[in-house]
Amino acid sequence: MLAEGAGDIEAREALLDRAMGPKRRKKSSEKLRRGRRPSEGLAFVARGPSGAVVGTVRLWDVTLSEGGPAALLLGPLAVEPGLKSGGIGSALMRHAITEAARLGHGAILLVGDAPYYGRFGFSADRTDSLAMPGPYERHRLLALELKDGALDGAKGTIRAAGRKIKALDFVA
Repeated sequence: MLAEGAGDIEAREALLDRAMGPKRRKKSSEKLRRGRRPSEGLAFVARGPSGAVVGTVRLWDVTLSEGGPAALLLGPLAVEPGLKSGGIGSALMRHAITEAARLGHGAILLVGDAPYYGRFGFSADRTDSLAMPGPYERHRLLALELKDGALDGAKGTIRAAGRKIKALDFVA
């Protein structure tokens, strides 16, 4: 796993389109990511033998309600469709979780399938009092505490936090 670089943006976006389709931009998680940069040091890519981007995962800074505790939102996790079930997604997940813990973050949230993400320790056990902005399936809001008690008392709607993209970032 490698840190995502500025030169990976176009390849990552094309991979996300192939893996997730055009509806990916309408998801509630995307609303929290829009106009923001990933959390510092928590955007990763996997490369194939040719050097092409074949997997991606990013973590984003959020707060658990206005003035609530900080956490991370994971996503999207995507792998080149022809390479699914080859362990790339699992390797990206493990790397992202390890790095988030190493950097001192307390918890990671995501919207996803419990059977897949459960193997990494994610569950809906600590998300009953949390909500995503916009439509989502409640049973798919999952969390992993990296520090015991990081989600104690967390309640309310998850809000975007972290670094905003500046207009100058779009100028090549």
